[in-house]
Amino acid sequence: MLGRDEAIQVNEARSLLEKHITPVNKSEEVSIEDAYGRVLAEDILSPENLPGFDRSTVDGFAVISSDTFGATESMPVYLEVKGEIMMGEEPSIKLKKGKTVRIATGGMLPDGADSVVMFEHVQFIDERLIEVFKPVAPGENVISSDEDIRKGELVLEKGHRLRPQDVAALAAIGITRVKVYKKPIVSIISTGDEIIPPDSPIRPGKVRDVNSFNLAGLIAISGGVAVKKGIFSGGVAVKKGIFRDVYEEIFRVLKESLSESDMVIITGGSSVGVRDLTETVINSLGSPGVLFHGINLKPGKPTIGAVIGGIPVMGLPGHPAAVTVCFELFVEPLIRLLSGERRREFSEKASITAKLAKNISSTQGREEHVRVRLEERDGELWAIPILGKSGLIRTLVLADGKIIIPSHLRGIESGQEVEVYRL
Repeated sequence: MLGRDEAIQVNEARSLLEKHITPVNKSEEVSIEDAYGRVLAEDILSPENLPGFDRSTVDGFAVISSDTFGATESMPVYLEVKGEIMMGEEPSIKLKKGKTVRIATGGMLPDGADSVVMFEHVQFIDERLIEVFKPVAPGENVISSDEDIRKGELVLEKGHRLRPQDVAALAAIGITRVKVYKKPIVSIISTGDEIIPPDSPIRPGKVRDVNSFNLAGLIAISGGVAVKKGIFSGGVAVKKGIFRDVYEEIFRVLKESLSESDMVIITGGSSVGVRDLTETVINSLGSPGVLFHGINLKPGKPTIGAVIGGIPVMGLPGHPAAVTVCFELFVEPLIRLLSGERRREFSEKASITAKLAKNISSTQGREEHVRVRLEERDGELWAIPILGKSGLIRTLVLADGKIIIPSHLRGIESGQEVEVYRL
């Protein structure tokens, strides 16, 4: 274990955790209506061609392309109109040379037709005859029956997290139920003699629990299931509650959480005063135990990373800003791995570029995450640092994002372009 006097870099901490994690392999079958954001537990092969028939991509006339070759505005081609194909119907017409049928976008091509002439390139002579001013090549303005997806083709891979467009593709090929990995269950343990429930009257020396509510929301967005106090029933669970900095209490709730969870988060109890207690409890419950305690990071230096019997246990500092930073850096990537999502490099959220509104200094050797508010000035986007102690929840409320000062820098000067990672 690396102690706080031997704080490690963020990437090293991530690697240590990832090395000991095994993805959850429990799966369930769900309707595609409930599959958004879920991770596939099976490869999806298409049972059919898509769209399944040759269809027009424009409003116009279905033709035999060779009938249009050589057509110009001065020397048009004349074709006889044999009817119209209505949307959603299978044509009964077999197109012959010199003939055409009217067709709408998405309509099914009749037998014999291999392309479609756009309305803009024809002119009616009468109801039964048109002039074509522009030739079309075979397949022009047409989607072939298997051009989108072919029968037997791999559409989505096991370990892929389903996006809205993925679910739409499943619907398009007639798949209405899929096998997905069960969401990881994440227990949240709030510790600290000073913490009280949010519905309790505030008293001197006491602070209301905000971290469990912040974490529960972050976990839900990340694809996990937060655990509340109450009866554990499969995939539905609840927060564990608030516990004093007492060995027996933390031992009992952590042991219970390990038996019913895929991951455990302990907030508080990672600072100097009680760090030995938290470490002792973790190490007493299994191996490899605490992997590190201390990261070159601000806020979030006293973070604990541990694994007990394959289950990750994260000890996060009690300050709300530090909790959010550590969640994004460590907890969210772990949840994604536990959920069965294909292994990938840990990455930050999408970022945008802005100019820094004022100088920011930092301690060299420590990566700092500074919350910022975005503001547009004369057509330019500026990042305004939100300075304040990490224990202030309002700094998170005000923030639109954060900037990261790498550990090798001593700060960033005003006017310099920075990447703002949206919160």
